[in-house]
Amino acid sequence: MTQESSALRHDAAAKPLLGVRDLRLSYQTSRGPVAAVRGVSFDVHAGERVALVGESGSGKSTIASCVIGLPPRNLQIDGGSVVFDGQELLGAKDRVLNAIRGRDIGFVPQDPTVSLNPVLRVGEQVAEVLRLHHLQPRDRARLAALDALRHAGIDDAELRASQYPHELSGGLRQRVLIAIGLIAGPRLLIADEPTSALDVTVQKRILDHLDAQVAEADLAELFITHDLGVAADRTDRILVLRRGELVEDGSPEQVLHDPQHPYTRQLIADAPSLHAVRRATRVRSRADADATSETHDSAQQPQNASALELRHIVKEYELPNGAGAFRAVDDLSLSVVRGQTTGLVGESGSGKTTTGRIALRLETPTSGEVIVDGTDIAQWRGERLRQLRRRIQVVQQNPYAALNPRMSISHIVSEPLASFGIGSRASRRVRAAELIDQVALPSTVLDRSPSELSGGQRQRIAIARALSIEPALIVLDEPVSALDVTVQAQILDLLIDLQQEHRLSYLFISHDLAVVRDIAHEVAVIRSGRIRESGETERIFDQPQHPYTRELLDAIPGRSFRATVS
Repeated sequence: MTQESSALRHDAAAKPLLGVRDLRLSYQTSRGPVAAVRGVSFDVHAGERVALVGESGSGKSTIASCVIGLPPRNLQIDGGSVVFDGQELLGAKDRVLNAIRGRDIGFVPQDPTVSLNPVLRVGEQVAEVLRLHHLQPRDRARLAALDALRHAGIDDAELRASQYPHELSGGLRQRVLIAIGLIAGPRLLIADEPTSALDVTVQKRILDHLDAQVAEADLAELFITHDLGVAADRTDRILVLRRGELVEDGSPEQVLHDPQHPYTRQLIADAPSLHAVRRATRVRSRADADATSETHDSAQQPQNASALELRHIVKEYELPNGAGAFRAVDDLSLSVVRGQTTGLVGESGSGKTTTGRIALRLETPTSGEVIVDGTDIAQWRGERLRQLRRRIQVVQQNPYAALNPRMSISHIVSEPLASFGIGSRASRRVRAAELIDQVALPSTVLDRSPSELSGGQRQRIAIARALSIEPALIVLDEPVSALDVTVQAQILDLLIDLQQEHRLSYLFISHDLAVVRDIAHEVAVIRSGRIRESGETERIFDQPQHPYTRELLDAIPGRSFRATVS
């Protein structure tokens, strides 16, 4: 559905399906009220797709919670109005909201892991919406649930309906949430970051299905995302929120080609999906400059020397009950040049994380060689393997899970030094302060705990910890996939700066080719445990050879806007 076709359905005088007027919301905290939404107003008409775009804390999900009638307990309504089809929702009685929610307003939340009931079969959860609203008797609701699952793009719907959520992949669980959101035939669908945690190819397939159903039913959609590329591809109008204020409102063409607010311009600059090559060029130009200024080192350390080589790696896992073995990595070879970044890209289940664990020697390969500084470490154990940690470190996807919540930041950052008996307690504290400064955080965080920091700050702490024992190689496993594009851009810039300062080598693991393009010198594309294509980043993006690589490239959002935005 285009902006033009949406405009034909309504004009300026038409009554909106959803009208938000001067909405003012705040969170009640122990330190007093904190403003979350500051006088936001907008409309959504029948058949129109509207995106709410902004980073975490901008207020977009808070607004959605009020529209759906499920605000957090500590949220206070300070003023304004939310009207759906003539009915005021703010302050409405529970029976009114219960009648609207699910039937007239569908909702697709972000995280299916916490949104689906783990002890109810999938089919029951989809059918439950019809039963609660007395739209179908139990037997007919079951059949309708199967149809809804099929329409959401789920093959073998009867099998899936009989399974529990934990038996489905992340992509299938997200499709179940779409089926739940649409089964009652709502007039408005709210989709709150419905695919942000999924691989780009899975994201594309799910959003394609969602678009088809929205168009088929001619329903309105309020699409919440932090990614302008996704919003540009999938909606008719974009609303940009910053710190609870609406700072931009226009069609995708207007917002991306002629942004009026500095914050919108910053979001565009930070979105890797909207640019051809940005940070990779910066890395290469810096590396060239360094090579020129350090030619005296070239005889002792050739620039093309490998910090890591994986040669013909195979990793098999025994299946239960003697059913054979599952080959997670299959004759894989790749290298990381000293002082550069190799990106390893593939979908969930492709074997990329297992490959990273083998590089770290957290896993022992079934066969093959792991070469670090010219030595095969594939079978190292004991103290030799422990000492290897001084040369190879890791930064993981979820910094909150990776950081001990009971430790102070100072203790977390200096713990590797203490583990290897490096320095005194006082000198380690000094070193922790130096590292915190290197990752651009204030010294005041040293005595705080991880729970007091944002996601981006926690990831900086994880990077500082990895740097503490001065490794030569860092394995970065999806280090920015859980972050907003603005914070993501800051972390990528930080990694580039640190690489140039310390001549670090990175194995950068990701499902997102747009992010890998931003930082990597070389790219290896992995599928089903095998490298399907590898080479220089520009060549992979400009002249992909393998169909799977082309599929990954086609799945990058914002495709139609990249040429003009870059």
